[in-house]
Amino acid sequence: MRARWFVRGDLDGFFGLALDNLIQLLLIVSLCRGLLGFDDALLFGRVLPAVGLSLLVGNLFYAWQGMRLARREGRSDVCALPYGINTVSLFIYVFLVMLPVKLDVLAQTNDAKLATEAAWQAGIVACLGSGLIELLGAFVVDRVRRHVPRAALLSTLAGIALTFISLDFLFRTYAAPLVGLATFAVVCLVYFGGVRFKGGIPGGLVAVALGTALCWVTGLASGAMPTGTMGLRLPLPVLGDLFSSLDYIEPYFSVIFAMGLFNLFGSLQNLDSAEAAGDRYPTHPSLAANGVGTLVAAAFGSCFPTTIYIGHPGWKGLGARLGYSWLNGAFMTVVCLTGTVGVIAWAVPIEAGMAIVLWIAIVITAQAFQATPRAHAPAVVVGLMPGVAAWGALMLKAGARSALKLESGVQAASTKFGPGLGTVLSEDKVHVSGVFSLAEGGIFTAMLLAAAVVGVIERRFRLAAAWCFAGAVLSWFGLMHGWQWTGADTALDDLGWGVASEAALGYAVMGLVFLLAPVVGRTEKAEPHA
Repeated sequence: MRARWFVRGDLDGFFGLALDNLIQLLLIVSLCRGLLGFDDALLFGRVLPAVGLSLLVGNLFYAWQGMRLARREGRSDVCALPYGINTVSLFIYVFLVMLPVKLDVLAQTNDAKLATEAAWQAGIVACLGSGLIELLGAFVVDRVRRHVPRAALLSTLAGIALTFISLDFLFRTYAAPLVGLATFAVVCLVYFGGVRFKGGIPGGLVAVALGTALCWVTGLASGAMPTGTMGLRLPLPVLGDLFSSLDYIEPYFSVIFAMGLFNLFGSLQNLDSAEAAGDRYPTHPSLAANGVGTLVAAAFGSCFPTTIYIGHPGWKGLGARLGYSWLNGAFMTVVCLTGTVGVIAWAVPIEAGMAIVLWIAIVITAQAFQATPRAHAPAVVVGLMPGVAAWGALMLKAGARSALKLESGVQAASTKFGPGLGTVLSEDKVHVSGVFSLAEGGIFTAMLLAAAVVGVIERRFRLAAAWCFAGAVLSWFGLMHGWQWTGADTALDDLGWGVASEAALGYAVMGLVFLLAPVVGRTEKAEPHA
């Protein structure tokens, strides 16, 4: 049978994929408005049209790629690769790049509009960096992946998912337990219990519909429908803003580089998943197209990278083929370019979809243990810790800023946020130097430590030492652990020679210890734990 551009099963696939992307759009609206202070002109006039364009470019390519594969192999059951906004990058770039830039500029200038614009500009540069890494890395990723333990990659992402993605929504769940727990029950039934609703209604749609109804009944949602966001807004290039933000971005290079790598490896793993389901897509063009989609997003004003989604076998099992991909791209483009997202965000509060975000975080965290050898579980735990530390640092600084505002007012708070605050916290046995050291470059730290522990577990001590020496080099040049106080935050110190020399020395000694292990001791088979 000849492949077709649309079949009945594509409708089910479309509802599922479109719902996933709509949740990401609601997150963007919620975080950009509430946390970063974007006004409607910036959010609906610049950011969202660029998001829509990036989704259209990728979905059209993957639908075309699927048709090409189907014609080449003479099959009608080929399913296009699912594609959308990268959830992990969305949170990391907001909390670890854009928010710190906003706070720093606000403390220096006391100009809220300038600080918001700086945060947006830093976000689009971060998105550009991810796209470049994904595009260029598409041609070397197979060789790199052979040398990086899966536990190192997955545990690092799990640390991010467990903290930055899940905890805030867990708090929201218990702040509004009627909405949160009811929708979480539906998500558990569908995604963990395998329950399918009669009539083939997607479980995610049921959860969001129930959550929306409860939000309106309980008063979480209210007010008149906003119409000011409606209207056609075409995406426009923002190359000038890309260059304007280079002054802000240096302290966050390690975050951008690490997230670009993780996006690259994650997309590659999803290609492997598609191949296991019977659809073997070529590595280089598939990954390169993902990078191009992210570059398009940045060039037109979006701060949020795109990615090949997990779950290809699930969409294929629903009967989705090619149509669900291009239809999703077209729908998302219309929603983003017409400002309809604003109306959707009013009608469907983020609380209605927070159970799905929780599920995403749970799956990412669980995968770190499920998809690695059981013996590597200690390495996974080690890889979780820097992510927890980074989130703890974020909460610590937010609490300190709030206390200073309460005591001395908004204007004077930034003048008291600095080394003196660190001294007071240290006197109260809060080891802020260690907390902030772990938080800066924490993604690299998690990956390197977990990889070193895997080497030790496998008795490959030279390899473990090599990972430690890599940590020493990165620390020495300031990509890890070299932090400094800024106006209202902390950030990586300027890159240079001997920036985090003490941490570098620690990693070097750690590597020497591993190298000497076969000389000063002997390895024995570990006893099984009870």
